[in-house]
Amino acid sequence: MTSATLTRGAVTEKPKTGAKVRRGRVGLLYVLPFFVSFVLFLLWPTVYGIWMSFTDRDLAAGTEPKMVGFANYAEALTDPMVWTTFGNTVLFTVLTTVPLILLALVAALLVNLGLPGQWVWRMSFFLPYLLASTVVSLIWKWLYNPELGLVNSFVALFGVEAQKWLQDPDTAMVAIALTTTWWTLGFNFLLYLAALQNIPATVYEAASIDGAGKWRQLFSITLPLLRNTTMLILVLQILASLKVFDQIYQMSGGGPDDSTRSVLMYVFDTGFTGYRLGYASAISYVFFAIILVLSLLQLRFARRSDR
Repeated sequence: MTSATLTRGAVTEKPKTGAKVRRGRVGLLYVLPFFVSFVLFLLWPTVYGIWMSFTDRDLAAGTEPKMVGFANYAEALTDPMVWTTFGNTVLFTVLTTVPLILLALVAALLVNLGLPGQWVWRMSFFLPYLLASTVVSLIWKWLYNPELGLVNSFVALFGVEAQKWLQDPDTAMVAIALTTTWWTLGFNFLLYLAALQNIPATVYEAASIDGAGKWRQLFSITLPLLRNTTMLILVLQILASLKVFDQIYQMSGGGPDDSTRSVLMYVFDTGFTGYRLGYASAISYVFFAIILVLSLLQLRFARRSDR
């Protein structure tokens, strides 16, 4: 190889390296807005919240916060209201997770059958999910009205006496869970429908040739192939239910007698009504630790089931 060839190779290599550098800089410019938003709205608030949880930060005090160590965490672990609200949150999670998985699966199976007017069914199942929480809460507060609400008018057809759905501790959480199920069913329905439509039709054709009926195909083909989707929906639904705030705050305000107050509502009341930001931060991070542990256990269970 001559020196001229080496020279031409060296000359042509430099523009390639320069082009890579320029493309890298352009890429950084595209990533920069996300990176700045990530630092400002996620990373910095998280770090600042952890620091604040170790202080006696109080909005009403008007003094500089002082470090108190783990005192806030010790108080949170022994605070009866923390455990009461945590129990309410777990109850809400149980009341919503099971029906939101089963009903979404049934709805997706019905739509996937190819019934006439599929767009009507899809819209009816998914449309409530597009509504704002304020709109949903206002609609259902009117439906639950003990004197004028349609819910009492409906149950009266079966001989059931009128109930004060949101004013009775025995029915308030069930009423809010029912509202949440109607409101958020569409998201899980969409995930299941997408998974069903990705199952090859040849699988069902082969099963039909072998003599498998519809029910046999459902339990031997459809449900096993939907296992990963079900695990995904289960994890997402539990996390979403544990973070409940909007509809409870707007429909019952945590009452009656704190029977519907969630953990996040207690954090909100402690920090922005009681002005104890340090203690509210500690409660939120204790709750975050519980959610993290539950998520890890779910992922571990999912991996074992895959094996």
